[in-house]
Amino acid sequence: MAEQEVVLTQSEEYEREPVPQSKLKNWKSFLGMYAGEHAAGTEFMIGPLFLTAGVSAFDLIIGLLLGNFLAVLSWRYLTAAIAVKERYTLYYKLERISGRNLVIAYNLANGLLFCFLAGSMATVSATAVGIPFDLEMPKLTDTMPNGPAWIAIVVVIGAITTLIAAKGYDTVSKAANLMSPIIVVGFIACGVVALNQLGAKSFSDFWNIWGEGGAPFPGMIKYTFWHVVIWSWFCNAAMHIGMSDLSVFRFADKASSGWTTAAGMYVGHYIAWIAAALLYAVYLKSPEGLQYINNGQAPPVAPGPLAYNAIGIFGILVVLLAGWTTANPTIYRAGLAFQAILPKLSTFWVTIIAGTIATIAGIFPAFAMKLLDFVALYGFILAPIGAIIVFEHFFADRFNIVKEYALKKGIKFNMAVLLAWAISLSVFYSIGTFGGVFLSFLTLPAWISCGVLYLVFSKMLNKEL
Repeated sequence: MAEQEVVLTQSEEYEREPVPQSKLKNWKSFLGMYAGEHAAGTEFMIGPLFLTAGVSAFDLIIGLLLGNFLAVLSWRYLTAAIAVKERYTLYYKLERISGRNLVIAYNLANGLLFCFLAGSMATVSATAVGIPFDLEMPKLTDTMPNGPAWIAIVVVIGAITTLIAAKGYDTVSKAANLMSPIIVVGFIACGVVALNQLGAKSFSDFWNIWGEGGAPFPGMIKYTFWHVVIWSWFCNAAMHIGMSDLSVFRFADKASSGWTTAAGMYVGHYIAWIAAALLYAVYLKSPEGLQYINNGQAPPVAPGPLAYNAIGIFGILVVLLAGWTTANPTIYRAGLAFQAILPKLSTFWVTIIAGTIATIAGIFPAFAMKLLDFVALYGFILAPIGAIIVFEHFFADRFNIVKEYALKKGIKFNMAVLLAWAISLSVFYSIGTFGGVFLSFLTLPAWISCGVLYLVFSKMLNKEL
């Protein structure tokens, strides 16, 4: 999964106006970006976590094919389609509909969730840095740091990452683009070596690594085919149906550029996830892994040692680079979100604040060890806001709803947006919590509910101009 990393150096030039025709780019400009951004540090955690959920070969291999295709369709026919017609960032488009005050609330939620995601990448990087120090790795069920050495390593990683992010996105993004091919090669190398270590000589051997699946590890739920499909579809829900990537595709000359997201989904969210899962499969057959299993415990998911076991020092480097290229722009994006709340602070200082929150989060392994759950929650909270934009775009004229009501009315707070978002989140989160329903299963119902309620409340509360 990849975190929302967009072309900020360009989008900042047209933050409050449509992108001019002269600045539009063809599909090639998006292909490399999506391929690189979605083969990131999160992939080292997500792949193994599928195994801990007891997935079968069919569930994983075919489920990911379908789920990632649905994500590509969402980018192509919703995000990119609206982006090339509107050509606004998500933030400005949302401000025109909901008013500035509600955008501030959205930015707070967005910024905090970005911080927690960046924190999980500090955890991932720490598992690589800790190898030379023989550091005890966090277990799958750990929520608290396991000692002062762990805390010290995470704090150092967080401080370095934050300071680099605070210097500006331009250098960070250029470095990330240079490192992305190395990371992709690293994932592929890990997968190939792991297959050899598992003795897989044919496709049937590869398939049998997962076989019919098994019971989930302690603290995990059992993932079926539909868990894999729906989770992989909505792990980036904030970016596609949540409309965050309006900021990217508003530079596209055609909506067909949305198909380039397939490069990210099938390089990062398919090849990289499966390669990372293979690394963990090797570890599960090791004496240490078997000892955990025989004792009824969940073997730890530590990307650093897993990659080191496969490709040595290069594995440590790949994990470090993957964590770094994920955390840096994520912290920067969180800082920008906070700057909307604290406009008097410079970009440098809001980034420092975001990095500090991310570092504190990284000390606690729970964010990384529960990454499947966290990413599901992230998409569930932010995706419904995208429904406001989608439903207004496609249905406002049909239902005689005033488009961009806050802008035209000159208000800072559109109650129809708040009610639609709050009611949808409250109702469906309660269903998930008290009904025991997998949260990703509720993302689409919450999204549709938010869009429909927005139309209803707009009709009821917003007077025609």
